[in-house]
Amino acid sequence: MEIDGRDFLKTPSVKTVRFGGSVAETLEKHKHGDSSDYELLKHQLVDPEIKDAQIINWLQEFRTCVTHLTKDHEQLIYTILRLPWLGRSQAVVDEYLAFLGNLVSAQTVYLCACLNMVVSHFTPKRVTICEGGVDISDSDDEDENLPRNFDHCHQALQLIIRYVPSTSRFLMPILQESFPFIQKSSRTLDEDVSADEPTRTTVMAHPVAERLDTLMAVLMAYIKDICYVDGSFHVERTKELYRDLLTVFDKLILPTHASCHVQYTLFYLCSFKPALAEAFLDHLWKILQNPSLPAVLRQAAAGYLGSFLARAKFIPLSTVWACLDLLISWIHQYIDSQDSCGKQVCCDVSLHGPFYTSCQAVFYTIIFRHRAMLEANMKKGLEYLQSLNLERVVMCQLNPLRVCLPSITNMFAAITRKYQVVFCYTIIERNNRCVLPVVRSSAGGDCVTTNTNPLDSFFPFDPYLLKRSGQLIEPLYQVWDDLLDTEPFPTKRGQQGSREDEDDFLYGETPQAEGIVGLTPNSYDSNFRSPSSLGSPPNSLQRPF
Repeated sequence: MEIDGRDFLKTPSVKTVRFGGSVAETLEKHKHGDSSDYELLKHQLVDPEIKDAQIINWLQEFRTCVTHLTKDHEQLIYTILRLPWLGRSQAVVDEYLAFLGNLVSAQTVYLCACLNMVVSHFTPKRVTICEGGVDISDSDDEDENLPRNFDHCHQALQLIIRYVPSTSRFLMPILQESFPFIQKSSRTLDEDVSADEPTRTTVMAHPVAERLDTLMAVLMAYIKDICYVDGSFHVERTKELYRDLLTVFDKLILPTHASCHVQYTLFYLCSFKPALAEAFLDHLWKILQNPSLPAVLRQAAAGYLGSFLARAKFIPLSTVWACLDLLISWIHQYIDSQDSCGKQVCCDVSLHGPFYTSCQAVFYTIIFRHRAMLEANMKKGLEYLQSLNLERVVMCQLNPLRVCLPSITNMFAAITRKYQVVFCYTIIERNNRCVLPVVRSSAGGDCVTTNTNPLDSFFPFDPYLLKRSGQLIEPLYQVWDDLLDTEPFPTKRGQQGSREDEDDFLYGETPQAEGIVGLTPNSYDSNFRSPSSLGSPPNSLQRPF
């Protein structure tokens, strides 16, 4: 067996001082009921003063009789797995890796134990430090051997995967269980930040945001390294990574409401090739139109679909048209089904949630992409918008304008009025008269508010706020281009003001602000906002993950 050109089967034997017989003899005696040498062997393996030569000698012997190390010798194996092999000489590391390879290939029953051991070394050991006369337990982040140890752990995982191809099934749950808590330092969360010290302009003020920024930068660098080998795009490696990230998206990201940054891993990957973006859009579309899936997931898929179409610069207009055609066709079919049921249809989010989020996705996409549709060929663009039959959508009994976010409703109305595609203001005025205020008893007093976000909407590709990793997203991202020539629907005096200093669509977040402190979005200001605030709930109500 060879690793990096080194033949481990030809490793020379090293003479050392030890007690008891050979490993083979000890195992044979233990099999016949004599455990004295067996216990002595385990005792010598846990000796804190054990030398490199001793470790090498033991490992060489264990390798020769690895087929005998069955489940009956579980405690002995666990003792071997606790040997301090990291931070030792390269000879010890090589011999230990060779032993791991032999063990998992001959005794797969120990696969998870080996994986747990390797993964545990990705988190620096804990040390006790004294602050103000108080002993505090913390991670040893300053160990200079951490990068080298991490490399050896990666080699161990690669070796195990080589011998047991199904390792990933068992590795992922172990990684999830072992991942450090978010309050740990950036170094504990698996990056060596000393090699690329951030400048003051790229440091986030909030410590958790800074750690998230660091992790996102590491993850995006990994994505680039996987997909591009020596500057050339690698199709098969990219396909495999895309499938892995899509699995994570389905299991974790899509069901997590108001995630703000992690989903940008797919955004970044999809920017490499148009086929990747189209595959992601197709995946979202299949989720949206699948009636057997929970409505909350279908609604989330619609939010991702609209936000991705609106914000990704790398998506060509032809793909935007194709997606809008699919969405609007499904919306019209849904209206047909409701009209043909013979019953009075009412505006009910709990019954028609996927329909309303699909309508909002269409409105949102048109708001962002209408200029691109019209500027190349105004006549062709207008004919396309008119072919969508948006007037039927906004005037149907389901009344989507009543449910969609007011900021999107009003901007959509302004744009479609300007180009005389559809007139929404009569419906908006009627909806405003029908909205009943809700008294929030938990707020105390007679505080009155109105739920203007009944869909609990959020836009997953709202502006990316992390500074360091955001440098990779910025050239791919469609920012809001203020529509100076549109006249939004008038509101009460004092409710509409210019917020030119706001960061894109985020209400209440100036370019200098860095707070990312909220947990969940909720109902918020129902007044129409300037175009610079169009989009998701205020940034203070979003969560950083």
